[in-house]
Amino acid sequence: MPFEHDDLGKVMDKLETAEKFKKPDRKRGKRKYKSTRQVMNDESKRVQQKRDESEKPFTNMITYQSLTAPPSLKPVKTYCDITGLPTNYKSPNTRIRFFDKECYDLVKSLPPGVDQQYLALRNANVVLK
Repeated sequence: MPFEHDDLGKVMDKLETAEKFKKPDRKRGKRKYKSTRQVMNDESKRVQQKRDESEKPFTNMITYQSLTAPPSLKPVKTYCDITGLPTNYKSPNTRIRFFDKECYDLVKSLPPGVDQQYLALRNANVVLK
């Protein structure tokens, strides 16, 4: 037997007398992060205070609600229309995106009109009038 009763008793005594990881009298630091609701409330109070202090209305005041981001420089991620996996391949005839050769074989074997239904799912279909 790997453990005898005497050995187990010694181990248990050591565990009970071992130093704890955290000290019981430790002080918690101040909270570093705020929730979104708190940030938005603080921002609305700040904007209202600025409006009350000034005589002219602010038209160009920058707030969290008025910030606009520039367009992203990263390329748009494309996904397979059949499996939903990330892909870089597109069928030259039907413009349906596919993941691998098996999906491409499926795309080639689609009956007419089904390709437009797949494209309609991602709002890329062309409606001819």
